[in-house]
Amino acid sequence: MRPITRRHALQLGGLGVASLAIGTTGLVWQRGSRLVPVTGSDLTEPEVLRSRGGLLQVRLEAAESRISVAGRNATVYGYNASLPGPTLRLRPGDRLQVRLVNRLETTTNLHVHGLHVSPQGNSDNVFISVEPGESFDYDYQLPEDHPPGVYWYHPHHHGMVADQVSRGLYGAIIVEDPDPIAVTRERVLVISDITLDGSGQVVAPSTMSRMAGREGDLVLVNGHATPRLSARPGERERWRIINACSARYLRLRLDGQDSELLGIDSGRFPEPQPVDELVLAPGNRADLLVTTRAGSASWETGSVDRGGMGMMSSLGDLSGGVGALATLRVEGDTAPALAAVPVQPTPEDLRAVEPARRRRITFGMGMGMGMGGDMSGGMGMGGGGGEAMGMSFTVDGKEFDAQRIDQTVQQGTVEEWTLVNDSPMDHPIHLHVWPMQITAEAGQPVRGVFRQDVVNVPARSEVTVRVSFDNYTGRTVYHCHILDHEDNGMMAVVESVPSA
Repeated sequence: MRPITRRHALQLGGLGVASLAIGTTGLVWQRGSRLVPVTGSDLTEPEVLRSRGGLLQVRLEAAESRISVAGRNATVYGYNASLPGPTLRLRPGDRLQVRLVNRLETTTNLHVHGLHVSPQGNSDNVFISVEPGESFDYDYQLPEDHPPGVYWYHPHHHGMVADQVSRGLYGAIIVEDPDPIAVTRERVLVISDITLDGSGQVVAPSTMSRMAGREGDLVLVNGHATPRLSARPGERERWRIINACSARYLRLRLDGQDSELLGIDSGRFPEPQPVDELVLAPGNRADLLVTTRAGSASWETGSVDRGGMGMMSSLGDLSGGVGALATLRVEGDTAPALAAVPVQPTPEDLRAVEPARRRRITFGMGMGMGMGGDMSGGMGMGGGGGEAMGMSFTVDGKEFDAQRIDQTVQQGTVEEWTLVNDSPMDHPIHLHVWPMQITAEAGQPVRGVFRQDVVNVPARSEVTVRVSFDNYTGRTVYHCHILDHEDNGMMAVVESVPSA
């Protein structure tokens, strides 16, 4: 199988990957000091909750629980004592109502990552705080033309995000296709990582790893370590893949099988695109068709060079190591052929629209500045590690302040944003509510229409996107989706206001 080129990776995932070198750290579990996983169990998926009659009502209880992780009992966080949490399946135009119950000892809230819904009130409002012992009723209304695809939910209380997500608070959201795609089976595959000691307790990240973005020793698929999948030859499976890791980039391969990409995040290609290798930044999702061939295959993640700083050299390769995420055994009688994949609607190409405004937004890291904004935790597992290191994480030279409006846009307009990375590390930039269309990378035009809500900006480079600020007004945020960077200040506020 031929390796993906850097340009191909950029086009498919919006990712700058400077090196294909394989790290030497691997997926290693040390006996005694680290939990030894049970590998090779059959893959299972979380409970599925489906909308009925245009409505889905859900109760999500966030709590520390004793949960099976990698085949061992572990004390982690979970929604409804599950890791991942329940999968929520919706249709365009549906209403989703979630009662979030906080059984944690810290403040939390909920973000429906990638959904095009209002950022105001009790919808996707990340400024809400749900205190320990309290609950909050969220209410999301999807528009009738909401893009189908793979989405997810996770906490978003500033200063607590990396800790709560890395400990297990995440779950999938699927928005169904109005015109169904015929498949033999569908799999929801939530990839995450975590570090556990021999007794199953979460190991606190070092200050240095919080600066780089924590990466766990165990890389999991639906809470399993290297689970088994099985199929018959000629089956067409649909893999809904979520990178729920706090900082780890994933370079995914499935040699010996035929893989076609339907889309990344909420973006969708008119026709499936053949892929050999796929790179997902933290927060990215992929909608993949796998047509099976007889034999055994290993679904692997490989090394991604996401940069670093001199003081971080002791960490080794960031997003390094190679290992099997899962194994696939294909045997038996050949499955009957399925109907062709229907042609998908071509999204509007925002390059044909004159932007109402052009902006340059710079994401930076530096030394010698104290931390500002609404930080929490000091030297704990939440935010605040940057202050101890005398390090700053900024957007346009400023650390996050929930009370400050950093960008004001007009509802109904299209803007062009050039996202500038003035640091030696890649930063995956996530804009809430509105997807971004990638139009240029490092000053070079991009062919095709690629819409994502997480766009990787390589170190010392820039990516230009266009955004249609349609449907909604209100305040929300854009930030680095290396969650420790977000917690330490690399986040800013955008407000959409009614057009004049």
